[in-house]
Amino acid sequence: MNLLQLLLNPPTGLGLSEILFISFLLGVMHGATPDEHTWPITFSYAIGKYSTRGGMAAGFLFSLGFTVQRALLTTIGYLGLAYFYQKYNLDGPVYMVVGIVMAIAGSYILKGRYLHLPIDVLLGGKAHHTTAASRLPLHEVHDRDVPLKMTIVHGLIAGFGFGAYASIITFILAPQVPGLVYAPLPGVMFGLGTMVMQIVFGAVFGSILRAKRLNEDEVKIIGRRAAGRVLYYGGWIFTLAGLLIIFLPSIDSWAISTGIPIPNLDAVDVGFLLVVVVVGALGVYSIVKGYQEAIIIRNRRLAGTG
Repeated sequence: MNLLQLLLNPPTGLGLSEILFISFLLGVMHGATPDEHTWPITFSYAIGKYSTRGGMAAGFLFSLGFTVQRALLTTIGYLGLAYFYQKYNLDGPVYMVVGIVMAIAGSYILKGRYLHLPIDVLLGGKAHHTTAASRLPLHEVHDRDVPLKMTIVHGLIAGFGFGAYASIITFILAPQVPGLVYAPLPGVMFGLGTMVMQIVFGAVFGSILRAKRLNEDEVKIIGRRAAGRVLYYGGWIFTLAGLLIIFLPSIDSWAISTGIPIPNLDAVDVGFLLVVVVVGALGVYSIVKGYQEAIIIRNRRLAGTG
């Protein structure tokens, strides 16, 4: 049995150290493959922090919330209470809730498309209108930063998504641990494996904007506006996908096989398309649009001082 087969089809009778090692490696695979529950969130917040260190922080905080949820998941798997994941398809509700939270965070950054929900108070929201500068967009008046702490909330929510990797740690590995006290450990190790890769990708995403010769203010403008657009519009894409799956569950079963025997790479399905649309198409567009806006602001500033 090769390593890939061992990871995706773990045998019974494993020792605790073997269970934890396999769980960690599965987490690394989960974080390294294009997963709709991780990549869009990490990408959005990482580019918003416009630095390698900020991107790493985005990956770490998201995975922290995700790890807590996964520890809970393997615990209920050990107790035999995770049957509802087999009975009910939770992809639709999870997509919808994740999308709404993304849209809230995105609107908080953009401000001009602010969602009038109580969560703005928790995020330190200020007045929705200002008389100090009536011709300026409100997000420019308050200079909103990307709410990095929201990544933990995203991680907790996204953890309720259930795929092939979650099935392995919940229904195969967790029941094999020697006692209830050890039940959260496969989930913790899976989360830590995911965290390692999300920190790496967060660093890469966060350093994207450093590739151009831009000053600090211009990088901030691009990062914040790109993050706001990806979170806001990507959030509504997730919400729409969730609603479609809730009302048309068969959509979630649609898939075109790629022939690659690795979960998240084995088929073109709804989850894969969400990653492509939100991180690929919307992400690239948002960065390009933010760059154009930053250049316009630079030219106006130079014209005003020239």
